[in-house]
Amino acid sequence: MQGPRATVAALVFRFLSRLRFRTLFLVTATLFVADLLVPDTIPFVDEILLGLLTVLLAQLKGPEPPAAPPPPRLPGR
Repeated sequence: MQGPRATVAALVFRFLSRLRFRTLFLVTATLFVADLLVPDTIPFVDEILLGLLTVLLAQLKGPEPPAAPPPPRLPGR
């Protein structure tokens, strides 16, 4: 059974995974700068940043292009 902290983290990451790239990048950059300026004020901020960067990098990889249709068969072959 998951604890309440794991449930909250799952909800937060589900919400963040729906954000557009630009918004997600701004959230990640803001959290990173806040962590640099005032270290250890937000518990587990490093783990949150790693999760955000994972989602951010996953959104960089675009969908695969559709496969090209096979060439038409010639009659008699």
